Amino acid sequence: MGVKLMGEKDIAQKNFEAYNDVVADIVNGSLFNGREIIKAESLVDAQPFSQYKAAEGIIHELERDVAKYCMDMHCNVRLALVGFENQMAIDWDMPIRVIGYDGISYRDELNQDEIVVDERTGRRHKVRGKRYPVITLVLYFGARPWKKPLCLYDVIDVPEVLKPFVNDFKINLIDVPRLTPEHVKKYKGDFQIIADYFVQQSRQGEYVPLNKPIQHPDSFLKLMSVLTRDKRYSEVLEDFADGQEGVKMCEVLDRVEARGRAAGEVIGAEKMIQNMLKENISIEVVAKVARMTVEQVALIGKKAAIL
Repeated sequence: MGVKLMGEKDIAQKNFEAYNDVVADIVNGSLFNGREIIKAESLVDAQPFSQYKAAEGIIHELERDVAKYCMDMHCNVRLALVGFENQMAIDWDMPIRVIGYDGISYRDELNQDEIVVDERTGRRHKVRGKRYPVITLVLYFGARPWKKPLCLYDVIDVPEVLKPFVNDFKINLIDVPRLTPEHVKKYKGDFQIIADYFVQQSRQGEYVPLNKPIQHPDSFLKLMSVLTRDKRYSEVLEDFADGQEGVKMCEVLDRVEARGRAAGEVIGAEKMIQNMLKENISIEVVAKVARMTVEQVALIGKKAAIL
């Protein structure tokens, strides 16, 4: 059975997108101009794993990043399946991958058919279950614009004579850093803050935070940490007790910058100590100047291979 190993990025993105309000916001903002077509309370978790048997008889497994069933408002009738795929790099085979995910999801619907036994005759017959649409969104956060591939024809070479017989397949790609500021406003929740950050950085290389509270600070900051490759976002979690709601991005940035300054001061102090030790100044004198213990200075010297 194939196994997909999850890295820190995968886990952070899945944790953030596990919230129904986040999923509903991304779908509504991306596909419906911000209209509340999908409601958070109508979403339920779907199985992200799907299995299929290859020609050699080996069972393989496909795993979506996130999958949710969209139900009616009474959560009695399934209306659709919504799946997310998260990308930091351009994948030229993405249309084929999405076809695989969608195809397996449709195949799972075939497995929902039931065999019913007629009590009077004892005959068995199949009751065909209802079929539901499958929608996959690809969320891309990479530095380079995703111009292609956007459909199957971008991936495979199709001779003109065969095009009437080869169905094309397009993907629903959300190139987050290249969204317009107007499009960012169509999102209402935490994803708006993330999208706004990437759009501002992509357009002007600087960031002025939105004045709105973060609803899921724990998963939000962990995701920002992996998307920006800046561990300070996850490190400041301890500054916000119990992942308190209501914290704003401006407060987060204040803490992140403070940690950056503190880290810079530590690095500067260590560099000074290393330079003094290289000049054969005694550990006792260095410790007195740096206001450290002799043991702390010795440890810095050993780490730098000076002592």
